[in-house]
Amino acid sequence: MQTPIIFVFGILGNIVSFLVYLAPAPTFHRIVKKKSTEGFECVPYVVALLSSMLWIYYATLKSNETLLITINSVGCFIETIYISIYIIYASKHARLRAIKLSLVLDIIVFGSILLFTLFFLQGPQRVEVLGWISVTLSASVYIAPLTIMKQVIRTKSVEFMPISLSFALLLNAVMWFFYGLLLRDIYIAVPNTVGFIFGLLQIILYCIFKNSKIDYAEEHKLPTAIKPETTSNCEQIHPVCSLPIQDDQDFDITVTVSVENGGENVVEPQQSTVDSHDQPN
Repeated sequence: MQTPIIFVFGILGNIVSFLVYLAPAPTFHRIVKKKSTEGFECVPYVVALLSSMLWIYYATLKSNETLLITINSVGCFIETIYISIYIIYASKHARLRAIKLSLVLDIIVFGSILLFTLFFLQGPQRVEVLGWISVTLSASVYIAPLTIMKQVIRTKSVEFMPISLSFALLLNAVMWFFYGLLLRDIYIAVPNTVGFIFGLLQIILYCIFKNSKIDYAEEHKLPTAIKPETTSNCEQIHPVCSLPIQDDQDFDITVTVSVENGGENVVEPQQSTVDSHDQPN
């Protein structure tokens, strides 16, 4: 029987997990609007659907796991919508890949696990095997952001690591960890321990690099353009800033003339002196 504190953590876990499931919604709104998947991958959503189905199956084998069933049922519904939208708007090659991946993971793999545990395992052994399969899959989902964390460290930029999603995943892991801990269910607590560690690492990386501003050209030793110099006497920017011309000042103009000489170009400088008073107004 669940105590009130376990029920509270279960409800909070449902709420946070629901928000995490909705996180990709803007991406799919963009896909529908542009009628193109634009190179987005379907793998995370196919794997998330498999994970939700496995947790529903696991919860049905145990008592007092209603809250685990509710959120993963919602997850299955949302992930199915995501995958359907992806298949509709993907290119031919990406569509075939998404269909094959969904058939392999969400039907063949899940069906094989279901049949194997039903016909070859009994009682507690069935729960144990299914529990560790779910733990492994859930832990792999939490470990997936390692590539993003590596990119943050390499580029010293958090541009591609949204802090809101990282914080939501951290909070989600905390809620389900305490839910599993209080229920004494290691199969729920263990993967969320992994999720808590990696979520906390993402938050730490964000705090370290959020104010980092790196000059890309300087970092990669790229040549930079020479900025024109200016002085207080110049109203406009020029490659070389000369002193302003006074009304009564004579100045020299150097003209370069190209003269053809037997098929060759000969450059002859000519110099003339112009009186500024003779210039038209």
